[in-house]
Parts: sequence; structure tokens; C-alpha cells
Amino acid sequence: MTTDLNMMPATELVAAYRAKSISPVEVTRAVLDRIGALNGTFNAFCVIDEERSLADARDSETRWQRGEPAGPVDGVPATIKDLMLSKGWPTRRGSKTTPAEGDWDEDTCCVARLREAGVVYVGKTTTPEFGWKGVTDSPLTGTTRNPWNPEKTSGGSSGGAAVAAALGMGALNISSDGGGSIRMPGAFCGVFGIKPTFGVVPAYPASPMTTLSHHGPMTRTVADGALMLSVIAGPDPRDWFAGPPLGLDYRDRLDDGVRGWRIAYSPDLGYATVDPEVAALVETAVATFSDLGAEVEEVPPPFADPTECMVTHWSVGLAVLLAGIPVDKHGLMDAPILELAENGRAKTVLELRAVEREREALGARMNLFLDRYDLLMTPQLPLTAFATGREFPDGRGMTRWWQWSPFTYPFNLTQHPAATVPCGLAPDGLPAALQIVGRKYADARVLCAARAYEASHPFKMPAAPD
Repeated sequence: MTTDLNMMPATELVAAYRAKSISPVEVTRAVLDRIGALNGTFNAFCVIDEERSLADARDSETRWQRGEPAGPVDGVPATIKDLMLSKGWPTRRGSKTTPAEGDWDEDTCCVARLREAGVVYVGKTTTPEFGWKGVTDSPLTGTTRNPWNPEKTSGGSSGGAAVAAALGMGALNISSDGGGSIRMPGAFCGVFGIKPTFGVVPAYPASPMTTLSHHGPMTRTVADGALMLSVIAGPDPRDWFAGPPLGLDYRDRLDDGVRGWRIAYSPDLGYATVDPEVAALVETAVATFSDLGAEVEEVPPPFADPTECMVTHWSVGLAVLLAGIPVDKHGLMDAPILELAENGRAKTVLELRAVEREREALGARMNLFLDRYDLLMTPQLPLTAFATGREFPDGRGMTRWWQWSPFTYPFNLTQHPAATVPCGLAPDGLPAALQIVGRKYADARVLCAARAYEASHPFKMPAAPD
């Protein structure tokens, strides 16, 4: 058990509140102090409201003193990605085209669930403009930096959330993932995150990317991710796409292990090029599951390269987004959004339907593949974090973010649960990560496998600078 209040997992915080050994006010002050000390360097937060956070912490302290916590996360410091509505705080989405003024009187679904369960929100975290890319910088909020090396990118689009998790500026961090936006920053920053099965966590308003976009947790430990998912899962009438109520506590049997499971491993999905240092770390991590009693098999690629399918869906989503923004504000935006949206606008209905059918076939193929295996494992990203201020690394012949993230977006297309699990540091001192993909609605199994690896190889967090 850690004695550093900033770095204590939510599970330990709740146990300490119950024992009355620490209070939510102490913890919130410690986290706000950490944010004050580090945010100038790392730029993880775009909204901080100390007065309100401390008032919420005092309310939580009172509930714990009465022995009447509001829920299983009462008093735990949490953050909200600034793509999501939150009562009392503006939602700017990283864009100069959005107003700071407004009623701001509604929470999106997962924000409301955690608030009802008593979390103390300590702020809103940074995102690229409308979450459009895999790194976190925007015209509105500037550049978010990697906690292991501030000269490197945090990844995106949930970059602020990943930095908050890594540096002890929030135990539970609400994130979203429309093409890898939980898993990319999780991998670059060395923290755990899970993109749940689509529909398990409701979303409102719907993303312009609609059925590509998932809401989920980013945390320092797998147990905290399971706890958070247990609170935010379940339908909300505002989300037309939401799945049925499952009534699961994802902490149940979290430590059961993987003995007897069949695990498929693809080092490249047949089309990705992985840096040797990252490939070696992932291969070693996958081998751990054999040591833990699973049967691990390296398999042929389960599907062909789906990049063009994803890019078409993504471009059409951006075209839908742009249609809702006045033309006289387009000049305020990150320029590539306009270019990609134009590509999406040029698609005909028949072309879009053809790509949708391609996606349907991809999802069915993945379902059939996972009928034979309990899990699929891959590298999470093929490289470690590159320099800030760039959408893609220099010197690799790339022109867009998805070229360096070949393992993430396939599972947005198929809607399967996928987790990013830190699996060591490369020679450059930056994290690498393993991806664990499960059957639809088998999120508990993905969490269990992630926990088995974490238990045998505890995750390392970066040292906060002086």
C-alpha cells in the first residue's frame, strides 16, 4: 500500500475512508497541490476549480463520517475529458469554435454515474480539437506533454487523462476512444485503460463518429479500472445505442487468473511494422501468459488491413462535425480537420454503404475468430512516444496519425473490448504496451487477463519532476 495520497489507487482510498484513517479533503488537497505543481509543465488540465472540488470533498467527508457513502467511489479524485458534458464547467472540446459561456447544466452519462456515486471531480482534461487525432494539442489549449519525458507527446485524444493518471492528478479518469484514444495515450504514458464493448458504457450526446466511439476508464491499476467500469456501465435512456443492463461488478473474480485459457497472439496483424525494441517487450509480455497457465498460440492475421474502411468512416464523421460549425469559424480550426472533412463530404451514400458492409464483414470475421480463442493479444502501438507538436513521427514517411496506430482502430470498427497494459520500458526510457482484445461483452475476461499480467509484473509509474 502506498502512503503517497496522490498515487493511492481508488480501491485503497475507499478502504482508508471507511477506516477513517484519511479523509477525502486531505486527498483532494493533495491532488490539487499536485495539479498546481505539475500542470504548468505537462498541461493535462484545461479546467481546474479548487473551490468546487474542495466543497465536494467536504460533502464526501461528511457522508463517510456518517457511514453513508454515496457509492463505491465516494471521495475518490476523478477527471473528465473535455469532450464530455459536465455540470457547471464548460465543455470546449479543445476548440476555439466552441463558446466558454453557456448554462452547462447537464452531465454526460458516465460523468453523471460517477458524480452520483460521490467522486470528487478535480478538473477537466485536455484533448485535441474534437478528439480528431492521436496526439493531444489543440488551437485552444496548446500541447500536452508526456509524463516520462516532456519533450515527447502524451498521445491522444485522451492525452490529458493519461497524464493525470500517470502523475497522480486523478485516480479515475473518464476517457473516450473513437480510433484508439484511450489506448494510444495509455501506451505512451504507461497507464492502464480499457475501451469497453460498444454500448456497455452509454454516451450522450453521440459522437460524430457514432458507433466507433466508446467511453471508458483510464487508471493506474487494473482494479481501479474494473471498479470504475462497474459504476459507469449500464444503459441510459439518452443513448439510443446503449446495450442492455448487465448488472456486473467487474471486480468479481478479477484475480482468478488465466489458467487453461486459449490466447491468440499476432505480432503485426499481417500489415503493421513494429519497432524491434517494442516487439521484444510485447513478445516477452505475451510469453508471461504461458507461465501463468494459458495456452498461447501465434496466429495468422485474423483480417486484412482495414485502414481504408476506418479512414472513410472517420472522414465522414468529421464532415458531419464540420457541418454544424459556422463557416466563418472554420479558420479557427486545426487545418487537417477541414481537409479530412472534405474527403468525407465527397463520399456518396452508396460508397458509404459499401464501406459499412465491409465493416460488418470485419466484425463478423472477428467474432468467428474469437469463437476459437478466449483473447487476442497484439502490441498496442508499434513505437514509443515521439516529439511533441507533431501528428506523426518524423522520418518514417507518414502523413496521418493512423499510420502509427495500426493496432487500435480495427477494434473500434468491430466494437470489441480492448485494453492497453503497460509492459515495460524501451531503451529510450519510454513505455511500451500490450493490447488485450476480448469477445464482445467479455470485458471481465479482458480485465482478468490484464490483472494477471499486472500481478506478475507491477506497473511502474514515472517519477514526478521537482
